[in-house]
Amino acid sequence: MYAQKARQTVLKPQDLVVALKLAANRDRPYTFSQLAGELFMSASEVHAASQRAEISRLLMREDGKPVPARLALQEFVIHGVKYAFPAVSGAITRGTVTGVGAPPLKALFALGGEMPHVWPDVEGKDRGPGLQPLYASVPAAARIDMRLYELLALVDALRVGAAREREAAESELMRRL
Repeated sequence: MYAQKARQTVLKPQDLVVALKLAANRDRPYTFSQLAGELFMSASEVHAASQRAEISRLLMREDGKPVPARLALQEFVIHGVKYAFPAVSGAITRGTVTGVGAPPLKALFALGGEMPHVWPDVEGKDRGPGLQPLYASVPAAARIDMRLYELLALVDALRVGAAREREAAESELMRRL
């Protein structure tokens, strides 16, 4: 008969969000339920995301728990994320500032009258060109975790920033991851 074919695992944007959440909070052991609550995802989606991230070697197991594979995560974020998850920009909207307009890069660059990119978000307080977040719940998750917010903003700076902005984001990400 026919041999069963192995299916290719495909990394999804939420897999990176889960890996970044764990990297931002390395000192805190999480259950899938806790991660789900703080990422505004279902526990099953967080579990599936962590499995895909493990298969992709962005996470590894330590004492039975998923933890960031630091060097692999750095490499993927710096060199692969803009190709795997290209930026999708939209019209001017209300939202949460990201990229170079958000901490920690905000202090380094003057926007010179330009509006910063924002994740479309009804609870956001800023206006700017919309930038689709890696996952729909990112703005809500970023509101309750400043370290995650800063990592996601740095990733967005790599996705949409100019050369100097990408260089600063890369340097900061290398330090934080």
